[in-house]
Amino acid sequence: MPYLYQSSKPRPSALPGAARPTHSSGKGYEELKLECLRRGVLFEDSDFAACNSSLFFSENPPIPFIWKRPGEIVKDPKFILGGATRTDICQGDLGDCWLLAAIASLTLNEKTLARVVPLDQNFGPDYAGIFHFQFWQHNEWLDVVIDDRLPTFKGRLVFLHSADLNEFWSALLEKAYAKLNGSYEALKGGSTIEAMEDFTGGIGEMYDVKAAPDNFYEILEKALKRGSMVGCSIDTSSAAESEARTPFGLIKGHAYSVTGIEEVSYRGRPVQLIRIRNPWGQVEWNGPWSDNSPEWRSVSPSEQTRLSQAARDDGEFWMKFEDFKVHFDKVEICNLTPDALEDNTAHKWEVTIHQGSWVRGSTAGGCRNFLETFWTNPQIKLHLTEKDDGQDDCTFIAALMQKGRRKLKKLGAEMLTIGYSIYESPGRDGHLGKDFFRYHPSKARSKTYINLREVSNRFKLPPGDYVLIPTTFEPHQEADFCLRIFSEKKAITEDLDENVAIDLPEPLHPTPSPEETEEEKQFRALFEQISGKDMEISAEELQYVLNAVLKKTKNIKFKNLSLISCRNIISLMDTSGNGKLEFSEFKVFWEKMKKWISIFLRFDFDKSGSMSSYELRGALKAAGYQLNNYLLQLIVLRYSDEQFQIDFDDFLNCLIRLENASRVFQALSVKNKEFINLNIGE
Repeated sequence: MPYLYQSSKPRPSALPGAARPTHSSGKGYEELKLECLRRGVLFEDSDFAACNSSLFFSENPPIPFIWKRPGEIVKDPKFILGGATRTDICQGDLGDCWLLAAIASLTLNEKTLARVVPLDQNFGPDYAGIFHFQFWQHNEWLDVVIDDRLPTFKGRLVFLHSADLNEFWSALLEKAYAKLNGSYEALKGGSTIEAMEDFTGGIGEMYDVKAAPDNFYEILEKALKRGSMVGCSIDTSSAAESEARTPFGLIKGHAYSVTGIEEVSYRGRPVQLIRIRNPWGQVEWNGPWSDNSPEWRSVSPSEQTRLSQAARDDGEFWMKFEDFKVHFDKVEICNLTPDALEDNTAHKWEVTIHQGSWVRGSTAGGCRNFLETFWTNPQIKLHLTEKDDGQDDCTFIAALMQKGRRKLKKLGAEMLTIGYSIYESPGRDGHLGKDFFRYHPSKARSKTYINLREVSNRFKLPPGDYVLIPTTFEPHQEADFCLRIFSEKKAITEDLDENVAIDLPEPLHPTPSPEETEEEKQFRALFEQISGKDMEISAEELQYVLNAVLKKTKNIKFKNLSLISCRNIISLMDTSGNGKLEFSEFKVFWEKMKKWISIFLRFDFDKSGSMSSYELRGALKAAGYQLNNYLLQLIVLRYSDEQFQIDFDDFLNCLIRLENASRVFQALSVKNKEFINLNIGE
């Protein structure tokens, strides 16, 4: 799938109040709703139609779903009934427990919930069959409108639903998120932290429970008090274990949400408890401190009321924190700010955003294991100038996110394995070359390369200049990415993409006839033989001359030069405009040609007659052309083959086109200068 270059220059972070309408009509929620009310019709969303393609992309529905509006399912539908709570989330026949765990966490923070789920929506007098929800996507908030037709079977909702059958906010939220990602099927399988970030624009951190810090209880307590969203899960050792039930009633490979953490007095001693919720709305922990366990008999009724403890099969349960650490493996926390949960001090964080792309053949160089192409990845310079208060180092979080992969599932895309490395800057500007990375180790790196949507890590480095290289693990893998840098003190970031510059030698002039070299004498003889007395040759004749000469050049392997190349050469060198090349013009071109052959041979490392497209940046720079990533990617798309190779004929064509373009640019620059001087003179 094609990925066009996106500038990775820093951008400001998204403002919380500015959500961009996404409907194809260009109209926002209010305008669409008023339009429906004026016409007396219920909204039907053409962008996400009530049809099978909105449900599945890889199969037909296993049962005959019928799309119905809430008023066709129950007599008195409500958007929210008695407040939006975690018990409103019950999983249906879709493997999106990761999303539901995030929604359950969302209900614990009223302010965050009201941002994602605008609460001024209802089925009252101004009902028009249209609802809207807001999600964060790659540094901007999007407003997603939907109609309220929901998939049903035998009169009941098939997917996410509330425990109260009259309540529909959670089912409509799931539909809006499915629309954002292309279909309901696109929501199968995921990481809770992915949805948490889409609900908040926050920053995610992961903990391995078995290797968690000693103050892990305090970390989780602080996270929940700050309104952070917390999820947890149990690892599986094989696909067969997915959703397998343990003897204690826990589900492996399943996403749970953490909804509370408290200390309770038990027989005169404090006991640390944690509250977990299964988005299925049933199937609970059956060990100590479960709903009907004897431990609760030794806890006062007032304490039980404070903890909202009730023996209901609603999927929510308490367990001892020590048991939690034994039975669970991973905890995901999405912080609304990047403040370290290990630290008691709140900080004001500076945020910088970079958007970019990995494009096959030019900027998709893979990780450091692939040195020959690693250096071609996008490079972002990070200036750490101010130490943390009272510290010798500068703290920052680097979060690298691959964009839109879930939406591309229907095209066969999966999450790529991504990560990044950080190097100390050598102090010079411009894109760092291969030799730099050959001889310099990284100063820091992401903990691992992993196939999650986002990889984030916290670092402390001394003040100075660094270069961050975001990459996929394997080379040649294409994706758009978003890089967020959170720093406690202001950090300046800049893209090391190079400015477009042309540094060509002065035009060559043919030597006078008496000083002809032996080579020129041979060319003159060949010219006279082919052209006749006028000493001018056409493109077809030039093709014959060049191929005849180049075949005798032993140190270069190449296919014959194409007729198009020869026409381009005449276009470049023909000063008379008659479409032919005079001998004097040919001599000038041949000097250029020898230089270009020399450059090509320097970058044709295996002497195969072609160079890697990843080497094109260096080859063009040697010829006098410094290009940015955007132009480089366009040239690679035009001139490289499927194996990312460029043969000499294509390299020659590329240089001729660039020289022609540079002449036009220079001519326009001269005219503009003359125009400016003329105006100044007046």
